[in-house]
Amino acid sequence: MRILDEIVPEVGAFYVMDRGYLDFERLHILQRCGAFFVTRTKSNVLLRRRYSRAVDLATGLRSDHTVVLTTANSRKHYPDALRRVRYHDSEQDRTLVFLTNNFDLPALTIAQLYKSRWKVELFFKWIKQHLRIKAFYGHSQNAVKTQIWTAIAIYVLVAILKKRPALDASLFQILQVLSVTLFEKTPILRAFDDTASQVKLDSFSNQLSLFDL
Repeated sequence: MRILDEIVPEVGAFYVMDRGYLDFERLHILQRCGAFFVTRTKSNVLLRRRYSRAVDLATGLRSDHTVVLTTANSRKHYPDALRRVRYHDSEQDRTLVFLTNNFDLPALTIAQLYKSRWKVELFFKWIKQHLRIKAFYGHSQNAVKTQIWTAIAIYVLVAILKKRPALDASLFQILQVLSVTLFEKTPILRAFDDTASQVKLDSFSNQLSLFDL
């Protein structure tokens, strides 16, 4: 949550965040700076409805309300009105409730903005699971992008290597083999031939076998 204190709000920009970042004092800073936010609310946040707008239930929307915070402490940190949008996600069979300070965009767009945030999270989850990035060598925007794109390029090349000769080994196994044979003068297909592939994959383990000691 404290990362919000380090962000310099950009006028007209949208900041889409999960409910873990729900802090009305910090969100009101975005409001005062002319920026917009979309976040999920929590069940213990007390709100009072002021106005209601019609919604198309076929789109998944359930309600579109103008609300205000009711508790004194919350109203102190965020005295302005908020917009509450309820949306039913049919894929996950769950209802999500969003809060935003934007009253101009269609309610469905507010829900889609949050869905786009989830796609970004899935992308970074994929990076952690598939790309071999243990640490960043630089922390500038250019350095991080260069390292990520290099890792993605390697992943794609390995995927092509797996597909063209129809290798049975998984991408993880192929990367493991390549990491220990990188400087060997061995034809690439010989390292993955059918007769020795299983032996090679087993022999590249970094763990010692208790029964071979």
